[in-house]
Amino acid sequence: MKTRNRLTAVALAAACANGAFAMDVAGFEFNGYSRGGPVFRHEDGVKGNLTLGGELQKFRLGNEGDNGIEVNFARGFEAGGIQWKVNYMPAKWGSGDITTEQAYVEMSGFSFSPEAKFWVGQRRLRIQDVHIVDYFLLNYGDNIGAGVTDIPVGGMKLGLGMFTGDKFDHNEPNNVKARRFNADLSEINTNPGGKLRVLLTAVGGSGQVNGGSGSGISLMHTQKEFLLPSITNTLYLQTSRGHARIDGEFESIDGTSAGRRSTRIADAINWQSGPFGGQALIGYQTNKADLTGVETKDFSLGGRGSYAFTKNFKGLLELSTTTRKGSGADQRLSKVTLAGALALNEDFWSRPELRLYVTKANWNQAAALANASTFGANGKTSRTLVGVQYEVWW
Repeated sequence: MKTRNRLTAVALAAACANGAFAMDVAGFEFNGYSRGGPVFRHEDGVKGNLTLGGELQKFRLGNEGDNGIEVNFARGFEAGGIQWKVNYMPAKWGSGDITTEQAYVEMSGFSFSPEAKFWVGQRRLRIQDVHIVDYFLLNYGDNIGAGVTDIPVGGMKLGLGMFTGDKFDHNEPNNVKARRFNADLSEINTNPGGKLRVLLTAVGGSGQVNGGSGSGISLMHTQKEFLLPSITNTLYLQTSRGHARIDGEFESIDGTSAGRRSTRIADAINWQSGPFGGQALIGYQTNKADLTGVETKDFSLGGRGSYAFTKNFKGLLELSTTTRKGSGADQRLSKVTLAGALALNEDFWSRPELRLYVTKANWNQAAALANASTFGANGKTSRTLVGVQYEVWW
């Protein structure tokens, strides 16, 4: 494994070093994402990842707690009017192995449906994320499968996918099977400036705890020019049960874990008005375990704002408060991060971004007890982190 990883790393370095040559090749695509940097002030080895565990609760500025990179290589071809593409995305996060995030072939331009794109392999189908918590609320890829996207349906677009529980780097146990079907209908016009997207999930299988079935539905409504021309608002209504995860993927299909029933309502806004930009989120999610009946209720409220003092220098402020209610005492965690950032321009989304940050987080005793093996060690109820970070996508 280590030898394979070293060889892959050398190949990645060579590809990057020869990027100028590679980009000259017609049909070649090179894109990716990376973040990292040193944490100069921390205690007990805790360098971030301050969260109560909810999917919308890790407000990430000055709180990432990891370093990594993922790079996507793609090469497009055309023959006889058919366009086809090969994609490969390796990734390296922290001290773990190099993994395969994507590896698939896509074809389009068929006479019976020129716009439809057919694919086979392991493909990310990440629909919508909220960047400040680093989470995709709608996401139905990441497993080996086959499907089609961009089927025109009466002015809308339809995507279909059928998946197994296997991945390039990991297969299901021999006595366990999982199958998942997703239908994704987008570009549904609802009102001026408003569009609806619907994601359906159905799961079946065998060898799973408490049966292998599950289902889910997600509704996402995006409204441009919400209240003010500079604001875009996205509302999410989602529910799932069993071995279907609320975002559209599998839930607990290792053959040793039960599914759960989840519901979520969330709302995110994005804005950019002159030098002032940002993103904010409010969300509420419930999760109830199928076997034990234990239920958690997670609440999140927070936002990140950026103000460009010059073309290339921004001030960043992120504020958040999160709570978790369950079988024990209520947990609470609040965080504030101040940062100065160098960027290409004034926009909130401008990357690369180089940041010097200071993070202060506080939590109650219940949160300290629930996280005694990590940030709550030794009964701590607050931490301060100081570090430098880069974030880039291309």
